[in-house]
Amino acid sequence: MFFEIKLIAANGECFAVEALLDTGFTTGWLALNAQDIEALQWSAIAYEIDMTTARGNELFDLYAGTVMIDNQEFTIPVHVGEGLPDILIGSQWLDSIELIVKKRKGILTLEVLERE
Repeated sequence: MFFEIKLIAANGECFAVEALLDTGFTTGWLALNAQDIEALQWSAIAYEIDMTTARGNELFDLYAGTVMIDNQEFTIPVHVGEGLPDILIGSQWLDSIELIVKKRKGILTLEVLERE
């Protein structure tokens, strides 16, 4: 399932992108290919974090990134690695956003949950 989100660069520029919800990506919020990070100019938090992926163990760098989902900005840790074919949204989001499926209309949306 692909969703449109916005990546917000350090200089405030917004990039609308399609991101794949990966329910197998349970330990993170967002994963990007290393080639995408230069344009965003996000700050690095940590380097060479070992993670198990569908392709086996891989090393990722961790950056502080800002994204917009459902017109709300979030600053989150972003995993950055080599050879990722898609931008991935991790299942951590499902604790704070709601996945809404309107099958007959062919609409999938992510909406931020109201704080109780």
